[in-house]
Amino acid sequence: MIWIAPPEKDSDSATLEKRLWDAADQLRANSGLTAQQYSQPVLGLIFLRFAEVRFAACRAKLEKKAAGGRRGSRLDDAAAYHAEGVLFLAPNARFDHLLGLPEGGNIGKALNEAMRDVEKQNPQLSGVLPKTYELFSSPLLKELLKKVSEIPATLDYDAFGRIYEYFLGEFARTEGQKGGEFFTPSPLVRFLVEVLEPYHGRVLDPACGSGGMFVQSARFVAEHRKNPSSELSIHGQEKVDATVALCRMNLAVHGIEGDIRKAITYYEDLHQTTGRFDFVLANPPFNVNAVDKERLTAEVGVGRRFPFGLPRADNANYLWIQLFCSALGPKGRAGFVMANSASDARASEQDIRQKLIEDHGVDVMVAVGPNMFYTVTLPCTLWFLDRDKKNTPRADKVLFIDARHIYRQIDRAHRDWPPEQIAFLANIVRLYRGEGPDFTLGGDAAKAKLQEIFGKKLAYKDVLGLCKVATTKEISAQGWSLNPGRYVGVAPGEEVSDEDFKEKLEALNEEFEVLTGQAHDLEKAIAKNVAEILGT
Repeated sequence: MIWIAPPEKDSDSATLEKRLWDAADQLRANSGLTAQQYSQPVLGLIFLRFAEVRFAACRAKLEKKAAGGRRGSRLDDAAAYHAEGVLFLAPNARFDHLLGLPEGGNIGKALNEAMRDVEKQNPQLSGVLPKTYELFSSPLLKELLKKVSEIPATLDYDAFGRIYEYFLGEFARTEGQKGGEFFTPSPLVRFLVEVLEPYHGRVLDPACGSGGMFVQSARFVAEHRKNPSSELSIHGQEKVDATVALCRMNLAVHGIEGDIRKAITYYEDLHQTTGRFDFVLANPPFNVNAVDKERLTAEVGVGRRFPFGLPRADNANYLWIQLFCSALGPKGRAGFVMANSASDARASEQDIRQKLIEDHGVDVMVAVGPNMFYTVTLPCTLWFLDRDKKNTPRADKVLFIDARHIYRQIDRAHRDWPPEQIAFLANIVRLYRGEGPDFTLGGDAAKAKLQEIFGKKLAYKDVLGLCKVATTKEISAQGWSLNPGRYVGVAPGEEVSDEDFKEKLEALNEEFEVLTGQAHDLEKAIAKNVAEILGT
């Protein structure tokens, strides 16, 4: 199915987020700093502005209480702010003080001290905030403070969060491949969340980056008129210190608390994840090699982190997939981004995939077209697992969706999904599950498209070129492939385009590189064995 949504109107380019970014990026261009040096301190200022707005609102309430009561004032009592879920800011960490600093003074030093004081007064932020402002010239910092102070105090918390996310995304673009390590485009994350429906429970992302999975989960709960703080328990692991800090700042900007820890997830399970989580969301690094599998052998087996065994291939895709699966409780659901090659991988990886399918864990597979990420052009596949599926009529079935030709073109090199496309795709899954549709996201536009394809009564059916429900027997006949293209087919009137050919060629090349690596490993093993036999 082809559905190319119209691009955003030009008026959108005048949004507050873009105006702020353009100003900040222009200042960076004239600073001599790299995007990596610049990004966290700028995000730190946006965070501080957000904290100041919440602090000022809480202070105003405390002033009213103090004026009308007999008890002493608690205006400067950090505990009074913490009780309201608000960060306490000492006088030297408030924007009016920072804006008043003379340009000839050492503003970088003052900002570093302000960030240290914020951490001191709010221990949950210990070691999180940036303190590299002395890399910046005082005139540059003065301009940045002015620009960030233009964020209106009247903005709601979600709008602040969108500004922070916008800057995260733009820094991901400018930092190139490194940026992709911490940021997954929000339309993909929102789709994962819409399918999983994390209304209540424990949420895990063992490769959490800057925390976008958590933010979108909380937003989903809030949009359904519940309080994310009381409904969700958030847990994450991330291997890079700086990214852990980004995540914790991101959660704080959105008013969310979470237990985010630094760890290399293959080897460290700091949250004791096996069987404990209701929802797992992740975008792990693809095709990682050189994982030391000898360190994992004790974790292999039923009821452990790698229940289906270790793949022989020097590729971590099926380590990640098992980590996600094993973390789920009896009714848990997982949604994650994965390299296309994992859907068709051969040998020991195919054996693991077969066990996963026969265990009735795989629920939905969605093919996504190229250019959805800022840092790589390759297409990807979204996997959805459901541990409770075995107790439903879907036990022996998997839904395949081909969404490669559903997108909105942002610019020549990038695509996304607008809300109506996200909702359309998520509601296909709901119809397949026998659930009613949800148009909280996407509204009338999503409903109209869904009725156009599935009829006014909205009942699931296979649609050539879009979606197909396949049985375990059919999947077995396809060599246990989980590639949606093998099942969905091509709709009448549609042809295999040059783009389809390019995608297939890229996927084949990706698989070829993996197989080449395996061949080199085998060659070394044979040479070693021959040498041992010959005694050389």
